[in-house]
Amino acid sequence: METLPVVDPASEEVIVEVAAASASDVDLAVADAVKVAAAWRAVAPGERARLLRRFAALVEEHAEELARLESRQAGHPITAARWEAGNVADVLNYYAGAPERHTGRQIPVPGGLDVTFHEPLGVVGVIVPWNFPMVITMWGVAPALAAGNAVIVKPAESTPLTAVRLEALALEAGLPEGVLQVLPGRGEVAGAALAAHPDVRKIVFTGSVAVGREIARTAAATIKRVTLELGGNSANIVFADADLALAAAKAPGAVFDNAGQDCCARSRILVQREVYDEFLALLEPAVRAVRVGDPGDEGTEMGPLISGGHRDRVAAYLTREPDFAGTCPSGPGFWLPPAAYVDVAADDPLWTEEVFGPVVAVAPFDGEADAIAKANATPYGLSGSIWTRDTGRALRMARAVEAGNLSVNSNSSVRYWTPFGGVKQSGLGRELGPDALDAFCDTKNVFIATEE
Repeated sequence: METLPVVDPASEEVIVEVAAASASDVDLAVADAVKVAAAWRAVAPGERARLLRRFAALVEEHAEELARLESRQAGHPITAARWEAGNVADVLNYYAGAPERHTGRQIPVPGGLDVTFHEPLGVVGVIVPWNFPMVITMWGVAPALAAGNAVIVKPAESTPLTAVRLEALALEAGLPEGVLQVLPGRGEVAGAALAAHPDVRKIVFTGSVAVGREIARTAAATIKRVTLELGGNSANIVFADADLALAAAKAPGAVFDNAGQDCCARSRILVQREVYDEFLALLEPAVRAVRVGDPGDEGTEMGPLISGGHRDRVAAYLTREPDFAGTCPSGPGFWLPPAAYVDVAADDPLWTEEVFGPVVAVAPFDGEADAIAKANATPYGLSGSIWTRDTGRALRMARAVEAGNLSVNSNSSVRYWTPFGGVKQSGLGRELGPDALDAFCDTKNVFIATEE
């Protein structure tokens, strides 16, 4: 049996070897999920809600354990990993309120009664990336379970440990065996088998655009539903009337969080030319001050990259010295310092591509129209920020910038009670928020005649 090494990216030490699921393992898991899905959808809404609340309570009880597991396998600073464990519990609690509230409609029609029902799809596959393994697992799992589906999770090869632990906590909470299954394995084997399986009715995938395209092609064969959250190259737009000190202080966190391994990273900073030099003077000390180091240290703000291969991929973009940069540890670990490049040309790969590392590109703009054109000159459209004190400008820019999630005078992208997702090649569909339940159901319309 093939095994997958889980490597601590801060020390390069192997934490554990995990068995890799084969295509036949996927077939067996799907068969089990099909059997249990019928029973799970028949569980009374109140009981399904109670079980999900119990699951959330166990996550809260084990939050520190989950945070330390995530920190070690993914290199997240422990303070960030604790937030992530809390987010997992919050998402479960939020969707625990759904089974009793996810109601259909009664639509007025002549000659009878017309009602709609939300019917669960059956078996849902959730394919999870390595950058935020624990939270992205639950973004797919919680609404799918709440809607009455059985779920199979295929975690990333390098970061399966928190998903495996969550599966155990679900069983401890009393969820029926087989309702939530976790299958560590290679994407091209287990992930591909899950996406192609005719009894899997939906795939939720977060990852690269290239793999997202392949998932969509595979799903087309069985008209399988998909939710895709793919890449990003988001703009952080700073106008001359903004609070420059605040915008500059917040900019490093917006791109260097998780060492830049974030689809929402504001990796392009556009600054109005009138205040360009002033902003750079504020940005430089903020970048240099980012504390990079041991993820287990309470003061660490940025950890290592996920692997040596990914570090090499990011480093390949760095063909010249940065204009200013922070520092990082030497010795074992997949480290890169946070770096800023100034006056980046519109055709530079640092500007046009998703680097997915601790690198930010800065360039000036002239007026709203120029800012919109430069922000939208990308195949991506996931997130972004607009910094201005002018409310009218903020609204004009928010409508004009092509992105699924925008923030004004903030860099916050994600709240579990609001929709999340991208436009253009950043993805398809929405996760989180009150409407996520609908993505895991079919709407059934029933007309009952009352007249002969």
